[in-house]
Amino acid sequence: MSRFWSPIVQTLTPYVPGEQPKITNLIKLNTNENPFGPSPRVLEAIKAETADTLRLYPDPNADRLKQTIAAYHGIAANEVFVGNGSDEVLAHVFMALLNHEKPLLFADITYSFYPTYCSLYGVKHRVVPLDENMRIRLADYDQECGAIIIANPNAPTGILLSTAEIELLLQAHPDVVVVVDEAYVDFGGETVIPLIKRYPNLLVIHTLSKSRSLAGLRVGFAVGHPELIEALDRVKNSFNSYPLDRLAIAGSVAAIEDESYFRRTCQGVIDTREKLVAGLNLLGFDVLPSAANFIFARHPQHDAATLAANLRAKAILVRHFKQERINQYLRISIGTDAECEALVDALQQIIAQ
Repeated sequence: MSRFWSPIVQTLTPYVPGEQPKITNLIKLNTNENPFGPSPRVLEAIKAETADTLRLYPDPNADRLKQTIAAYHGIAANEVFVGNGSDEVLAHVFMALLNHEKPLLFADITYSFYPTYCSLYGVKHRVVPLDENMRIRLADYDQECGAIIIANPNAPTGILLSTAEIELLLQAHPDVVVVVDEAYVDFGGETVIPLIKRYPNLLVIHTLSKSRSLAGLRVGFAVGHPELIEALDRVKNSFNSYPLDRLAIAGSVAAIEDESYFRRTCQGVIDTREKLVAGLNLLGFDVLPSAANFIFARHPQHDAATLAANLRAKAILVRHFKQERINQYLRISIGTDAECEALVDALQQIIAQ
């Protein structure tokens, strides 16, 4: 520990992102990146924006992007907040909406940035265990709290709650903010964005990193009642007035406008996922039902850490978590058909040995 650190730094356990190694001929299935590139219209829009105007600041409100998102989802522009990836959006949400005297509730197995933000901002929280099938049990959230955040589909399990279940949660907690983090919803779920018109306590968060293939551009957004959005704007404008640059705004607008490409690539990921699940089932893996661009799987006769290490030796990366309840699972991103076939072939060789 450095003697120059602020006291809070000494107590932090930072979030650890998936490894981004510099290895050639690597099959990289560890960070949930989309196997399809962005829409060609995105590249055209970014190229057109690369001009002398880069010497000027971008629109601090990213109004063009907000209006595009609002039109796409049938909501008002003042119900949209945008940020530098959904992680930054989440950071502002934790500060603006989730820090109360009563504890924030979230699952014990979920996106690991949630406890990190609680540590950073001093947010009181209580974890709610998933059930024995790794599912969120809504009845377990029937307790006093200051706010609730749920990833849906959950990460790293990939399991989805239905819109009806989310609505039951909202009805049970009308007086606290309920955040639904829908980073992966486009791969088999249904967004609950339409519910913001009926539930002023609902905030829904999306990213363009996954289903829009823009992980390298860093764009995320939240939608909710204008009062919730105003709270986020107040925090954002006390932190960074220009979170999205000109290229990010132009590329994101183009991505959202190219609906046919979006639908086609999402279906491609879903189709590959189902083939991968079938292949792993034949090898004896237990695979949780996934509505995401990854699967969560374990083999009853093989240690997950050993499997991950043996795959790495074959230049295939998957994600292994050391957390106690899930240390026998592997999270496997959906790659191309060829990459997933290579993964299954490698696992077959490893298991045979």
